Amino acid sequence: MSDPVLITGVGKRLGLATAKHMIARGIPVIGTYRTLRPGVKELSDAGATLYPCDFYQEASLKGLVALLRDRHPALRALVHNASDWNPDEKDDTSTSVFCRMMQIHATVPYLLNRALKTQLARGAKPFADIIHISDYVASTGSKKHIAYAASKAALDNMTLSFAAAFGPEIKVNTIAPALMLFNPGDDDNYQSKALAKAVIQTEGGEEEFLRCIDYLLESTYITGQCLTLNGGRHLRN
Repeated sequence: MSDPVLITGVGKRLGLATAKHMIARGIPVIGTYRTLRPGVKELSDAGATLYPCDFYQEASLKGLVALLRDRHPALRALVHNASDWNPDEKDDTSTSVFCRMMQIHATVPYLLNRALKTQLARGAKPFADIIHISDYVASTGSKKHIAYAASKAALDNMTLSFAAAFGPEIKVNTIAPALMLFNPGDDDNYQSKALAKAVIQTEGGEEEFLRCIDYLLESTYITGQCLTLNGGRHLRN
C-alpha cells in the first residue's frame, strides 16, 4: 500500500472531493476538519484517518503536528486545502480578519511544511508532493477581500521558496482556481455575473480540479509552478 496523502479541510467542497478521489484510487487519506459535517462521516466510513483541528488555535495545531509525527512516519503528499473567505472588516482600525487570513493560508502551511518535511522525504518514491491551493485573486487583488487575496499571494510565494528548499525529493506546486463550484445560496444574478467574468462561462467543476491534482502528483518534472484554473478570466478586460 502506498503512503498516505494528507489533505487539510476535507469536510466539504473540493477538499471532500479530493479525499474521495484519493480513496477511490486506493490511496490512503489522512484528513483534517474543523467542523463535523456529513462529509466527514462519509470519509470516515470510507476508511480515511481523520483528525479534528482548529487551525486558529495554537494548541490544537501543535497537537495535530505531534499526532502526525507520531502516527504517520511517511507521507506521499500534503495538500493544503483548508481555507476561509472572509471579507474585510468595516472597522478600518481592526486587523483581526487580516490576521485570520494569514493564519489559515500562510502560517499553517508554513508550519506544516516544515514540521512534516521528514515524513514527506520518507514517502518520496521518487518524489513526494506539497500542493498549495491558492486562488486566482492572489494575482489580481480584490476590492472586498484584500486580506484574503494578500494571504493567498503569500502562499503563492511560499511555493517558490519551499520548492527550492525541499527539492528535488519533494515537489512543491500551487493550484489557483477561480470559479470552480457555486455555493447553494448563490442566486441567479450572482451566478450570471460570475460566469460573465470568464471566456469559458461555466463552473470549472470538481473533475477539472482533480485532474490538476493528479497531474501534479504524477509529474516528474514540475515544481515551483502555479496551475491557474480561471476559464480565461485574464483575457477579459
